[in-house]
Amino acid sequence: MLAAAALAPMLAGAGAAAAQALPAGTTGATGMPGMPGDWRRRRVKPATTTEADWADVAHVLGRRGNMLRGTTYHTPFPRGDLYVVSDGVTVTPALALGTHVAFVRYADGTTMVMGDVVVTEDELQHVTDAWQANGIAQTALHKHLLAQTPDIWWTHVHGHGHDAVALARGLRAGFDLTGTPPAEPTGPPVPHDLDIAGIEAALGAKGSSDGVVYKVVFARRETICDGHLVLPPGLGSTSAFNFQPLGGGRAALSGDCVMLAEEVQNALGALRRGGIKLVELHNHHLTENPRLFFTHFWAVGDAVELARGLRPAVDATNVVPIS
Repeated sequence: MLAAAALAPMLAGAGAAAAQALPAGTTGATGMPGMPGDWRRRRVKPATTTEADWADVAHVLGRRGNMLRGTTYHTPFPRGDLYVVSDGVTVTPALALGTHVAFVRYADGTTMVMGDVVVTEDELQHVTDAWQANGIAQTALHKHLLAQTPDIWWTHVHGHGHDAVALARGLRAGFDLTGTPPAEPTGPPVPHDLDIAGIEAALGAKGSSDGVVYKVVFARRETICDGHLVLPPGLGSTSAFNFQPLGGGRAALSGDCVMLAEEVQNALGALRRGGIKLVELHNHHLTENPRLFFTHFWAVGDAVELARGLRPAVDATNVVPIS
């Protein structure tokens, strides 16, 4: 969900004369097949907000979030209540058990929320019913891990409307049916037993640490729209590589890679040649343009070698590193 300012691309749309005639925050007619309603609606751009603008949302969600680049209000819900093992590795919430939701206000006064939610198999149908009863859509349902115990699912959620607090209440109705724990204070990052310089050299990008895992993130270079809404750079369109230290320079690797249709086979082949296991191939959205595909993957081994195995997949996609 992160992106650098250098990512902000020129938005496709009408010519200069037509653009001047449009309301502030909109661009030209889109013409995107598959959009609900009138697909000729104008594209609408994100509006700048501050953390204070989301105080009511934070109150409903029960924890504070943080602003990303002045447009995206992001709130994490790590599933610290779960003890999950995959491939003999105890999976930390930071590696692959983190629920995240992001709110964006738009120039037309509406708000969009999207997120990725971790649920147990026992919770899944209950939260689905709660979200359906509260106007929250699900746009994907899939796995991030192979052969995990207990069975865990990841579901993408989406909402759009004029009442951000109502969207937050809809999300909370589902969260309250899970074991998601209250927010906990986070400490300062701690050094990792990993060759960080080697990982960064192999991937050609710098990452960041939350004190538990080391993460390197890339975002699509294109402008991505969800229906008629222009997504802030990096939102819902990132490749994220998470390294959980296992000692001796080894790591468990989990993450996903974002691709256009024509990039999928090259990226999948690159991952397998790098000894990385494929978990899922799917979409996260329903009405995005251009169409995006995501593959989740898993590997355990020397962290630098894993990073070298990832690099050809990065090079096969039109992405740029972000921090």
